[in-house]
Amino acid sequence: MTNEPEDTALVDHPLEVLSDAGLTRPPSPLDRLRTLLHRYPALSPAVVLIISMIVFGLLNDRFLSTANLSLVVQQVAVIGALAIGQTLIVLTAGIDLSVGAAMILSTLVAAGVASDHGWPGPLALLAALIVGVATGVINGVLVTRLNLPPFIVTLGTLNVFTAVALLYSDGATTRGIDMPELLTWTGKSFDVAGAQITYGVVLMILMYVAMAFALSQTSWGRHVYAVGDDAESARLSGIHVTRVILSVYVTAGALFAAAGWILMGRVNAASPNAGVDANLDSITAVVIGGTSLFGGRGALWGSLIGALIVGVFRNGLSLAGLDVLYQTLAVGVLVIIAVSVDQWIRKVRA
Repeated sequence: MTNEPEDTALVDHPLEVLSDAGLTRPPSPLDRLRTLLHRYPALSPAVVLIISMIVFGLLNDRFLSTANLSLVVQQVAVIGALAIGQTLIVLTAGIDLSVGAAMILSTLVAAGVASDHGWPGPLALLAALIVGVATGVINGVLVTRLNLPPFIVTLGTLNVFTAVALLYSDGATTRGIDMPELLTWTGKSFDVAGAQITYGVVLMILMYVAMAFALSQTSWGRHVYAVGDDAESARLSGIHVTRVILSVYVTAGALFAAAGWILMGRVNAASPNAGVDANLDSITAVVIGGTSLFGGRGALWGSLIGALIVGVFRNGLSLAGLDVLYQTLAVGVLVIIAVSVDQWIRKVRA
């Protein structure tokens, strides 16, 4: 019995298609571009970031100034930090609409135990971390144990966490002067070649480095991608899918608490009204950054670039004198374009 030879042309060149004569044709330049973007998800947002900076720099001389660029980086530190946790969840084909509420709740608890009960800064931060992890456990258990859709779960916990935050704080804001200095330390800055860089920005970058290493160099990171790509195949290959997804939500909760520390330094307060737009902004950064909403594809650094793109557009349009509504409109258009490009890139796998 003889085996039929395999059509290696289709294996080696997945983008080749059959012509009318039944023969394969080489991939077009557009096909090659699609394959390139599929292989390097952060490439597309990086190009968009560079082009947008050039355009806004030509429109306004102040945009590319050291002072303004350092301001942009400071402004995106919170969203950039939140985008790390959001990226982990989206990589598993999930989504978290409660990120802002989880972050705010952790900041209010830290400020509350410090100002009302006299806890020292380190213990207050530990309390915030515990709250963040707890929110992740709640979301993760509801998603994995009850098999509820992440969108529905986090939409519900968004309201729950928001209500708990308001009840705990009585809707009041705790000023930085009433808290230990450590809680607002991330808002302090230092000079680098004329640019003012806050410790919150440094913390955000360290978070990216740590999580990028975890995703690319550990078996846990490989399992995250595998689960997002095809959960059933991952399960059949021996990966404990439930455990991976739960660990992702718990890790994300801890990251949201860290983002809350950056937020307290940024606004020099702990307020139930701070970061109310963080949910959609974090999703925007992740999507623009090239992470697929369908899971299994994306790069963590792309989310940082996505956060920078949002910051660049908001800052550039503000310098141009446009109303904040136009800034929101521009970001919305970017999201639609990013999702459309993601759908186009996914055809590589078809």
